[in-house]
Amino acid sequence: MRLAYDPSHYRDNTNLKDTIDAVARLGYEYVELSPRKDFIWFYEYPKVDRQLIKDLKRYCLDAGVKISSVLPVQQWSSPKEEERQAAVRNWKRCIEITSDLGVDLMNSEFAGDKSRPAESEAAFVKSMEELMPLFEKEGINLNLQSHPNDFIELNTEAIRMIRAFDKEWIKLVYSVAHAFFYDDGIGDVEKHLEEAGSLLAHVLIADTLNHKAAFGLRYIVNPPNANVTIHQHLNPGEGEINFEALYRKLREMKFDGIVTNSVFAYPDKPEWSNEVTLKSIREGLNIKEGLNI
Repeated sequence: MRLAYDPSHYRDNTNLKDTIDAVARLGYEYVELSPRKDFIWFYEYPKVDRQLIKDLKRYCLDAGVKISSVLPVQQWSSPKEEERQAAVRNWKRCIEITSDLGVDLMNSEFAGDKSRPAESEAAFVKSMEELMPLFEKEGINLNLQSHPNDFIELNTEAIRMIRAFDKEWIKLVYSVAHAFFYDDGIGDVEKHLEEAGSLLAHVLIADTLNHKAAFGLRYIVNPPNANVTIHQHLNPGEGEINFEALYRKLREMKFDGIVTNSVFAYPDKPEWSNEVTLKSIREGLNIKEGLNI
């Protein structure tokens, strides 16, 4: 098992070197390189040259940190063909960067437009057909997650889409903070993990509240029925995820993939947030205190 940290708490006000140093200081050997303006940002062409790649490799080596995965988010499932083509162009560059970093894993979201699911699926398949040869040429694996407001929100549908490609190197990311979207408000984490089975390769740890609770009034949005999607990435214990069941199921499955601290809610106090979340992960998965995995 690889225990990783998503440094989104540090993405806005901390440079790349200090971010990597912070990951090491917080007790991680692995970093999940999520979107940040000075590297690869949401929906944009990567702002990365050979020198920055060289610098990042040195930062990681000096800090004793390895990159577990690179996480770009692009609109590769957009029903708008021009937008889709731009996303594929951006993805190609992201794959090149990942290869130059010596990293063999990328993870991402389905994106698209949930109000146009059939068109989004067709766009996604077209993008994957264009990108799969490059993934295979560079020897890079891909883990995918369904995400609130994507054209795929349900866990079952994400698994089916991954199976449709029938590639050993395409697996599932399970984001705990999305559990109440994965089955329309039930949040049955054990069932989700059972459904995934051997496709499960990556688990993102964070808590959230059930947006369907309180007669649908957990979050009061005006005007009613406005097209908005809300969830959180909180410390374990601050929301309504059944972490006891989650950890028990992962132990039963002998899960041996990547587990990432995916809490984003506390950029003003990331050390405290990490202390809470890392303690939960270590205790829940029986990882010895002080062991850097």
